Amino acid sequence: MTSPVIELRDVGRAYDEGPPALQAASVTVRAGEAVAILGPSGSGKSTLLNLIAGLDRPDSGTVTVNGVRVDRLGEAGAARYRRESIGMVFQFFNLLDDLTVADNVMLPAQLAGMPRAAARRRAGDLLETLGIARHARAYPGRLSGGQRQRVAVARALMNRPPLLLADEPTGALDQAAGEDVARLLRDLNDEGQTVVVVTHDLRLAESCTSRTIELVDGRVVADVAAAR
Repeated sequence: MTSPVIELRDVGRAYDEGPPALQAASVTVRAGEAVAILGPSGSGKSTLLNLIAGLDRPDSGTVTVNGVRVDRLGEAGAARYRRESIGMVFQFFNLLDDLTVADNVMLPAQLAGMPRAAARRRAGDLLETLGIARHARAYPGRLSGGQRQRVAVARALMNRPPLLLADEPTGALDQAAGEDVARLLRDLNDEGQTVVVVTHDLRLAESCTSRTIELVDGRVVADVAAAR
């Protein structure tokens, strides 16, 4: 059995107002899995994602990702951890409009200290693999939503992270573009990439993952594996 990439143990997180966002939540994701975190608005999905990404800290429990105790990291350590271990894809792409597609993709590698020539080669390979190499010199504003999300995926994969996190990756796309991105995530997982998709869309979960973890009121209420 493959080793865990993510281990959350009895994690709790509460904010100033309202009920806890997470309550004694335990989640394990192994290398090579494609897992969907499902639940309605307010169920704790975003909090769970932020804890995995080192953007937030739990009030109780432990968060370990790729062997790193994320809940113990300071600000600088968390930033380094994200550069080295996490690729993130967002609902609204978060691309920089004043940079070309290639420069957007190269940015994480340059922040990590990769020489520019090596970063450009890696970016070119990713854009070719993802079918958008012809747009390398274009600016994001000239691309369709589906193309911009492919650029965002390329950027997320730039530093070869062991874990790819996708936060509602099809939420800003039309149906055809959403299905295209779902196929892309499925193909990446078929090649061995560990993928966690946070979504409220059961159809997306069923199309690109083989395991669903459901949250309700901050608690894990179901963890189901299904043949894809």
